[in-house]
Amino acid sequence: MNAPAKAGESKRQRLTKGGRKTRERIIEAAAELMFHRGAGGTSIPDIQAAAGVSASQIYHYFGDKQGLVLAVIDHQTDTQLARQRPLLDSLDSIEALREWCDRAGNRQDARGCEGGCEIGSLASELADSDQSARTRLVSAFDRWEDPIRSGLARMQERGELSERADTAALATALLAAIQGGMLLSQVRRSSTAYRQAVSAVLDHIESYLVR
Repeated sequence: MNAPAKAGESKRQRLTKGGRKTRERIIEAAAELMFHRGAGGTSIPDIQAAAGVSASQIYHYFGDKQGLVLAVIDHQTDTQLARQRPLLDSLDSIEALREWCDRAGNRQDARGCEGGCEIGSLASELADSDQSARTRLVSAFDRWEDPIRSGLARMQERGELSERADTAALATALLAAIQGGMLLSQVRRSSTAYRQAVSAVLDHIESYLVR
């Protein structure tokens, strides 16, 4: 299943400026539809209509729907990480971690806690049914977790976080709290569950601070 992805990457590099714009327009339209309807609930004709392209253009750029789904995962990952910078690159204090998590909670409130996490929603739908998508989602979550782990490691290197703290485990716990909290908030239409989940993990991380 890896060969088509590599072939698609090579084709993307050879695209004209117009071709790249068309490809991006298709991905953006597909991402929006899949966020609201799910990948399974989004058809090629739906994407055609939303992007204003033909089916042949979609198959030309992505090979098949699975290729487009993989491109959407990459797009959503890039978009979410870009939205969270530069704060995401400076998660090396409890204050920065809390601010980062609070901003995500505020964003959920702003949209009425509808839709959940763009990456998490795809993961819950595709992880058990599409191995290629699951592999791509593993990479997506790794990219999200890395800045948390790096920030905690810098705190530890500066002597602010106890050597007893397992920074990798704490980073995973925080990301899991974010994902689980967003899911409960989506169901309950309230960010309370998200805020409680991340606060509990952040309090645990804070307990490792060297006073």
